[in-house]
Amino acid sequence: MYKAFYNLKRNPFDITPDPSFLFPTTRHNEALASLYYGVRRHKGFVVLTGEVGTGKTLLLRCLLQLLKQSPDVAYAYLFNSRLSPTEFLQYIVSDFGRPASGKNKSELLIDLCNYVVTRGLNKQTTVLIVDEAHHLSAEALEEVRLLTNLETTQEKLLQILLVGQPELDEKLDSTNLRQLKQRIAFRTHLEPLNSDDTKGYVERRLQIAGANSHASTLFSAQTIAAVYRHSRGFPRLINTICENALITSYARSARSVTPEVIDEVAKDLRLDVVRSPESETTDVPNEMDVQRAAKVMLDMYSALRKPLARKPDLEQPVPVQATKHEPII
Repeated sequence: MYKAFYNLKRNPFDITPDPSFLFPTTRHNEALASLYYGVRRHKGFVVLTGEVGTGKTLLLRCLLQLLKQSPDVAYAYLFNSRLSPTEFLQYIVSDFGRPASGKNKSELLIDLCNYVVTRGLNKQTTVLIVDEAHHLSAEALEEVRLLTNLETTQEKLLQILLVGQPELDEKLDSTNLRQLKQRIAFRTHLEPLNSDDTKGYVERRLQIAGANSHASTLFSAQTIAAVYRHSRGFPRLINTICENALITSYARSARSVTPEVIDEVAKDLRLDVVRSPESETTDVPNEMDVQRAAKVMLDMYSALRKPLARKPDLEQPVPVQATKHEPII
């Protein structure tokens, strides 16, 4: 919509994970190198974590782009990890191009093992990539651990990449999964961009989209500072803010995006609204409330156990007091 107005060839701030837009910070380069080295050197088990919107999926897409250049690599890519252990295995086997429908767990494991071992004997690389791995149950993670037993005396036959939010680190650090944790060959974590990287990130995306010489005019240093302030360096938020800012500026026929527009967009996106954990939890009654409630219940119970006041027997005559007029009647 705004591309012709700003002399752009493509939208610079789409939130889809396009590898051509990767901004190679030092940390992103290290993470990508760890993933690639772990796979190509058959290290077996690599973990990548990062907060929401730090670019984990984009990094995975870049890795897959590199792996596709090697004809000896086959991979299964699981992006929905809310599965039972059997469903987990069914998805993997199916994504490797093997028939999985109607097979039980043991049949799936036998098929997967034969597939991986055969490829290993042929000096081929087999990779399992699990995105959103923080949703994996403890049972599914145990299945992952058992799959790492596919190995020779020199190397692992199945390369496993687990990618997820920091909750994945918490799971892997638990006592129950200590056996899995000890098998991790590489473990890397993505952080949000700093202010300098945010500036480079915005300018690189504008240049790739065709802005070139007028990139700094479209988004000034002050405007990018406002973007960083509201996004806190999270690439996904940077994209969302800048995309909305370009649309707003285009609607106003403004040739550049101002810091004021960034502030307006951030307000519209409610980026300054963060619910505290306390507001999301239900109120827990304190000890005094519990004692009062218990006393009321005991009082009610005691009252119910007391004998009811005796009602007058209607079959017995009710005595009537004599009045002063009785002798006359």
